[in-house]
Amino acid sequence: MVKPRTLPVLGSTMSFTDAGSGPLVLFLHGNPTSSYLWRNIAPAVAAHGYRTIAVDLIGMGASGASNRGYRLVDHLAHLETFLDALAVNELTLVGHDWGGVLALALARSRPDQVRGVSILEAHIHPIDSWSDLPRPDQEMFSRLRAEGSGEQTVLEENIFVEVVLPSGIVRSLSREDHDRYRAPFQDPASRAPILQWVREIPIAGNPSDVAHVIRENLDVFRDPALPTLLIHGTPGALIGPAEIAWCSAHGQSMTFAAVGAGTHFLPEDRPSEIVTALASWLTAVS
Repeated sequence: MVKPRTLPVLGSTMSFTDAGSGPLVLFLHGNPTSSYLWRNIAPAVAAHGYRTIAVDLIGMGASGASNRGYRLVDHLAHLETFLDALAVNELTLVGHDWGGVLALALARSRPDQVRGVSILEAHIHPIDSWSDLPRPDQEMFSRLRAEGSGEQTVLEENIFVEVVLPSGIVRSLSREDHDRYRAPFQDPASRAPILQWVREIPIAGNPSDVAHVIRENLDVFRDPALPTLLIHGTPGALIGPAEIAWCSAHGQSMTFAAVGAGTHFLPEDRPSEIVTALASWLTAVS
C-alpha cells in the first residue's frame, strides 16, 4: 500500500509517498515534475521486497515552499535534513534529471549510508561552452536566463509544464496526468522553483558552484566500491552516445540498462522496463 506522508523540514514541509518494507530505495524527481513521475515505478519496485519513498522536492509537488530559495544548494540542504528526519541507516538512490544530480551529490556526502545510485537523464557533465548547444537551445536558454524574459516565459506562460514536459514524452500525455503535473504550479509565484532550476544549468562555467558539484559528482562513477546503474533510452536527451561512452570508459562499478525508445521523461514512456532494470540491479548489488 502506498502511504502519503509529510515531514517538517527547515521551517517548511516535504511530502512523499511511502510503500513496502525492506531496504530503502529513495526516488528523486527533477524539473518540472514531482513524485508523481514515479507512480508506476516506486510501488512496483516495492513489490520486489523494498521500501520505496518518492519525495517531492521543496517547492514542488505537495511539498511546502522554501524559506531559503530554490538553488541546487538549497535543495541539497532540504534533502539532507529530510534524510536525517527519516533516520535511515542505509539507502539506494534513484534520480531523474536534477534528481540524478542530487542523488550523486548525496552519495558523496553520505558514503557510509548510500549503497548504490541509479540515474536517468541527468546532467553528468557541465556544458563547457554555449557553442556545445544546438542553435535553438542556445537561443532558448539565453532567453530563459535573462531577467525579465525568463520570468515571462516560465512564470507567466508556464512553458515548462505546458510545452517542455509533454514534448519530452514519446507517448501522448493524458489530460489527467498532465493536470497532476500542473496542480502544484497554479500561479506564477508557485513556478519559482522551475525557473531557478533552468538557471542552475551550468553553461560556460556559470553558475560556477553548480558546475563544481556536477564535476565532483563524477567521482561517484569512479568509485569501485559503489554500484551505479545508468538507465538510458533511445535517442535520449541529456544521456546520449557520448555520455554513455564516457561512463563505459570511466565507470568502475557501473551497470547499463537500455530501456527502449524515449527522450527525456523516461519514467513516463518506459515504466515497466525501468522497474525490470532496477529490480535486477538491486538484486545483484544487495
